[in-house]
Amino acid sequence: MSPSQQNVPPGCPNSVLRIIIENMIYPITLDVLHQIFSKYGSVLRIVTFSKNRQFHALIQYPDTLTATTAKAALDGQNIYNGCCTLRIDFSKLSNLTVKFNNEKTRDYTRPDLPSGGEGEVSGSSNVPDLSAALAGIPPALLQTPALANLRAAIVALANSNSGATGTTAQGAVVLVSNLNEKMTTPHALFILFGVYGDVVRVKILYNKRDSALVQFKEPQQIHTAIANLNGVTLYGKKIHVTLSKHSTVQMPQAGSNEDALTEDYANSPLHRFKKPGSKNYQNIFPPSSTLHLSNIPEVVDEDYIKTLFVSAGGTVVNFRFFHNDRRMALIQMGSTEEATAGLIAMHNYKISETNHLRVSFSKNPIS
Repeated sequence: MSPSQQNVPPGCPNSVLRIIIENMIYPITLDVLHQIFSKYGSVLRIVTFSKNRQFHALIQYPDTLTATTAKAALDGQNIYNGCCTLRIDFSKLSNLTVKFNNEKTRDYTRPDLPSGGEGEVSGSSNVPDLSAALAGIPPALLQTPALANLRAAIVALANSNSGATGTTAQGAVVLVSNLNEKMTTPHALFILFGVYGDVVRVKILYNKRDSALVQFKEPQQIHTAIANLNGVTLYGKKIHVTLSKHSTVQMPQAGSNEDALTEDYANSPLHRFKKPGSKNYQNIFPPSSTLHLSNIPEVVDEDYIKTLFVSAGGTVVNFRFFHNDRRMALIQMGSTEEATAGLIAMHNYKISETNHLRVSFSKNPIS
């Protein structure tokens, strides 16, 4: 990790937070920190290290306001019940430069970075009873989608670190269960899970059609998917997303019964995060009833867009074009479930001869 040359006076608000974890009885990983702090905005970079026999971390947000909000909400909170207390201050550094994506450092805007040396994770390998996880955080915060699913992400990380699931270090596969067998397709899962990472393969299990395997390009993307999609209602059923014991999704033999149930998307042009430093990394939000639309041609009006989303089986509650850029708009559906189905149906829809609609979940509702 190389800090930028520009420092700020100690204690002055800026976009980089310095975290010390006190009373760290149980191990805290970089991915656990990401799940906690991404609740308040897009985390750009994380650096973890030990100093004076304490666990330290530096976390960079896009702006000072987001960092200030996270600090106010989390300073003094316990990650686990009665221990692993977060002590948060503003860092003297104004920017972090990360050279490797591994267990110690990560740049979420640069998935192309090498892993470098394999860092050892300090702390005990024993994982606490996760029923007590996050008990110190106010209940109101736990109702938000990102933190509500944090328990599942921690379980997945614990299993990954302990080897309980059999996932290899390079494994990037999640198991999705309780799917609607009649309506769910590999393409639908590719589009939905593609909001949180670049999906390379999807397989609906031949002998268990309500379950599927989804393989991502990068291992860290599975934790973002688990945190945001576990417990989401898709086509009338509440899906469960966990780490899979498989490290890859195998393609079936040509002509087998599994052909239509397995798709390879490794070379898909719809990958949202294929460009290093893509702005899409800063616009990852949990499912909500409001969708962000972009790449709208000038000739398309509000009524036509509403009709498209109604045809996907939803109810349009509100709609607004961006005042400063009519190529983008927000559309609010009747529920998060309707918005999720609408995103799957309308993302990459050919809305004109030269434009394909881009759809993602919005950070904020229409005001």
